[in-house]
Formats: sequence, structure tokens, C-alpha cells
Amino acid sequence: MTLLITLSLLSIFLASPVVAQTWTSCNPLNTTDCPTDPALSTNHTYDFTISSIGTTWNATAGSLKYSQTAGAYFTIATRGDAPTIQSKYYLFGGEVEVWMRAATGTGIVSSIVLQSDDLDEVDWEILGGNLTHVQSNYFGKGNTTSYDRAIWHPTSFQPQDDFHNYTTRWTKDEIEWYIDGASVRLLKSAEANGGKNFPQTPMDVRLGVWAGGDEDNPKDTVEWAGGQTDYDEGPFTMSIKSVRVKDYSEGKEYIYRDMTGSWDSIEIVPYVTLLLLLSSPGSGVKRARANIRDDRGNSTALKTLNAPPSLTASQRWNKLSPGGKIGVGSAVGVTSVALIVLAALYCVRQRKAGRRERAMADLAFERERTELSAYQMQMAKGNFAVSSKPF
Repeated sequence: MTLLITLSLLSIFLASPVVAQTWTSCNPLNTTDCPTDPALSTNHTYDFTISSIGTTWNATAGSLKYSQTAGAYFTIATRGDAPTIQSKYYLFGGEVEVWMRAATGTGIVSSIVLQSDDLDEVDWEILGGNLTHVQSNYFGKGNTTSYDRAIWHPTSFQPQDDFHNYTTRWTKDEIEWYIDGASVRLLKSAEANGGKNFPQTPMDVRLGVWAGGDEDNPKDTVEWAGGQTDYDEGPFTMSIKSVRVKDYSEGKEYIYRDMTGSWDSIEIVPYVTLLLLLSSPGSGVKRARANIRDDRGNSTALKTLNAPPSLTASQRWNKLSPGGKIGVGSAVGVTSVALIVLAALYCVRQRKAGRRERAMADLAFERERTELSAYQMQMAKGNFAVSSKPF
């Protein structure tokens, strides 16, 4: 349903404040100028109860808040909000595991989406007004000729009440959806229009909440979402505790070699190719190409995730050698003494300045008192002057 909204009604969505979580900025089926897809090339878990989304995600259409108990809050507070995070990396085969509590509210949609540049897509979508089912779905190359791909899965719980595990496992041959570790759906490649509609190109990860029931959305979308959204009943919040993402391929990036959008057309760039000059006595110089794995061949996401965290002040102190600690202590001591001396000199100067100001004030007071006494004596004798100028 998400892809239906994006493709068939894109013009309406561009004019509307409500935007779903799926889009593509460059479709490799239409042009050869699309940028390459940076790879994840690892297995990583994001724990939003102890940290934010970091630098490997982009946040759009709203900001997130965090707590140590519920993780990241994706909140629709007013009409037009649709907070979403999109990974800066891609998976080429892999797993996405999300611990999520769906948002409440009529027409509110909590989404877990994997999508490629050429509009392959794998979804979880949970409606705020549906207390008994969740939906799995998929699309291939933006094909919306039929809408029989979605399946509603009954649950023994209300998805809006507590956190549950929603996992997607994707390979070249099949996609499997799990709820709390139990498989609820298995799709073979051949079952998706003989493989033509089977998602088979690198996909990024998008997590978000949006109002499918917004009054500006098409009637069919509002009905699918469960009815029109009343924003006065909000705010509506989807919570995510953690996300585990695993890329089954290893490499720096993924490249579309042609416009077919097939699995086999994707080139994995895993290594740096170096030209080596090999020589041995009497054999002359030989040339050989070798694939050597080093940091230059790692994905940007992998480098970021594996980068050591910044050290705290106490950690930096503990890493110092005994001599280094003595040096730091001596420097701190010298600095402290210097500050004390400067403070003392400042106090002395201020005291001297104060004494000068007091002496000048006393002198002025004595002068004024003397003048006042003389004036009083003249008044007593009747010797005082009258101004001849008018007031």
C-alpha cells in the first residue's frame, strides 16, 4: 500500500503536508547517472535507549526524542508531521530486526520499510486503529498492477500496547517475515511473478510514522489506513527501542551495471585493487593484480560504526603514563600558583585604589564642610551676596 500511495499519487503528496516513507531520488532503470549505493557491510545493533540515531541515519519530516525506557519517540504532534529516519547505507541481502511499539490513532501508520533506488520494497505496516493484525507487503520495480501482495497477520497482542520484535530476512531466493522470532510468512522468488517482482536490488532502511488517514489523502488510502485522522486526539507516538541491521554482502558500495535491475546486475565493490610488481632473481619483473582488503576498501558506514568513541576526561587521564601524570600535575600546580598570585596582586591593587578613593572622598568632604561653616558664619553676620541676574 505504501508504494501505491507514493507512485500513483505523487503529485497530490507533493502538494500535501503529509508524505509517506517511500521515494527514490534517482531510478537506475531510467538513467545511468545515479550515484553508487554505499554498503553497510557489517552487522550492527542500534540501542536507542542509550544513544541517538548517530551519523549513519538521516532524520526527515520531524525530530525524535529519546528515553532510557522506550528508546526513540517518533511523534505526530500536528498535521504535517511524519518523522522518519533513513539509513545512509544499503543492504544487498540481509536482516532488519526492529523492537517497536506501534502508534495509536485512527489512520496512523507505523512503518518498517526496506526500499531500493529502483523501487523494490519490503514492508511492515501497522495501523493505529487495528488492534489485532499487522501487515507485511512487498513490491518489485514499482509494479502496482495488482495489490494482492499484502498479507494481514493476526497477533495475540495489541501492537500499540507494548514492544514486539518485527524482523525481515532477505536473500536472493526468498524473503521471510518474523514476529517475536516466529516466522509468519515466506516468499520465494518464483512466487513473485516468476521472480520479476521479487525485490533484488540493494535497499536502504526507513523507519517512520505517518498519517494515512489525513483528509487530503485519496479516499482509498484513508479507508486502508482505517479512517480519517483526528489530530485533536493526538499526539500519536511510535516508539523504537532498538534496531539490528545485517548486510549479507561485504563491500564498500554497490553499483548497477545495467538497467535491468536484476540481482546479477549488481556489482559489489569489496576490495581495493592494487598493481603489484613482483620480482625474483633471474626471472625479471612480473606484474600481478591482487585484491587487498584495507581501510580504503571498507564502507563509509563500517568505518563510522567501528570508529572508537571519544574518550572521557577520566579515560584520557588513566591512559597517561606516570611521568605524564606528574607533568600534568606539575603544570596544574604551577597554573594554580600563578592564578593565586595574580588574584593577590589584583586584591592589593584594588585595596590601594580603594584607599586613594577614600582619601579623596574625605578631602572633598572636609573642603565642603569648611565652605559650609564659612557660609554659615557669613549668614550669621548678614554678609551674604544677592545675585543681580533674574531667575
